[in-house]
Amino acid sequence: MAVDIASNPYKRDFPLLANNPQLKFLDSAATAQRPACVLDAQRVFYETMNANPLRGLYGLSVKATMAIEDARRHVASFIGAPDHRDIVFGRNASEMLNLVALSYGPTAVGEGDEICITIMEHHSNLIPWQQVCRATGAKLVFMRPNEDGVITENEMRTKIGARTRIVSAVHVSNVLGVENDVKLMASIAHENGAVMVVDGAQSVPHLRVDVQDLDCDFFVFSAHKLFGPMGIGVLWGRHDLLDAMPPFLTGGEMIDNVTESGATWAQVPEKFEAGTQDAAGMYALDAAISYVESIGLDAIREREDALVAYAMQRMGELPFIEIIGSGDPRLHHGVISFNVKGIHPHDVSSVLDIDDVAIRAGHHCAQPLLAWLGVESSCRASVAFYNDSSDIDAMIEGLEKVWSMFNGE
Repeated sequence: MAVDIASNPYKRDFPLLANNPQLKFLDSAATAQRPACVLDAQRVFYETMNANPLRGLYGLSVKATMAIEDARRHVASFIGAPDHRDIVFGRNASEMLNLVALSYGPTAVGEGDEICITIMEHHSNLIPWQQVCRATGAKLVFMRPNEDGVITENEMRTKIGARTRIVSAVHVSNVLGVENDVKLMASIAHENGAVMVVDGAQSVPHLRVDVQDLDCDFFVFSAHKLFGPMGIGVLWGRHDLLDAMPPFLTGGEMIDNVTESGATWAQVPEKFEAGTQDAAGMYALDAAISYVESIGLDAIREREDALVAYAMQRMGELPFIEIIGSGDPRLHHGVISFNVKGIHPHDVSSVLDIDDVAIRAGHHCAQPLLAWLGVESSCRASVAFYNDSSDIDAMIEGLEKVWSMFNGE
């Protein structure tokens, strides 16, 4: 049965959307809206269990510690991680990728080695590896997609070889919306003795993820794209790798013992969680995952696929729209990048905003990809399950208005 994208039982769960019914929010790839249960969870933490976790032996601190350990267990279960103690919390996916690059990278690569990434990486999964290569003398190698945005097995096998020590790739592109076959990529990486790092920032909100099935070695994502709070990033890593890595940051609670001349480190994950963490944010992430599970990732994907298909069908009726990437909506997970012929994306976004249609315009923190595609910037509409067909229709009406405004029609 076709998904009913005209009706919408979800917006009422999101106070910002419910309180602003005129808003057509199509920028969830940048950050998602939060349901009331997530907002409530942060308030409940501060009202009922606010104490510094891990540090106190009194009841309130123990309660806070248990709350973040429960969140760690829930995250592990959500992404199929075998041990919740291999879940590391930080500020965002960018920080978690920097942790892997700057802590693991120098221990694994040297002069003449290669680190292989894709041209479609977010700057967060590109610049850290550039820095590692500069520091170690390793070479950064890029896998490039075909005309549909797909990185083929042949391209993977051409670029991942005996010199490759690390492969790091985005699971779903924040520009093209395409899903990379990171499971195959991991298999080829392992055949060559390399480890596989996956940036799941754009996949976790849309797809069912199982890190054991993907057979990756590291996986990162951000809470705020998963309807959770800003300021929480998640890293899962293979325990033997995390255990052997030096800490990324030093300070409170990441130590086992400190003397005047040195220190020894705590166990994983505390070794990587220096200082007071955002415990309320972790507690709220726990609530966000519960909310997603209450709807079901299969239902979420089915609705978002229908929304993308409808949007691309409507955009196909406008001869002045240029889709970036594949014309097949099945290759777009929640994201459609496009341009309006001859009109700068910032102008397009600003005109749409007049009618409360919120889309993204710019380089989307993926400048090498856009340069390779031959465009300086683009518009990007990104959907979540809380969108409906009226949001798409409003965008289409806005794009017609843009074209008319700039062409006098």
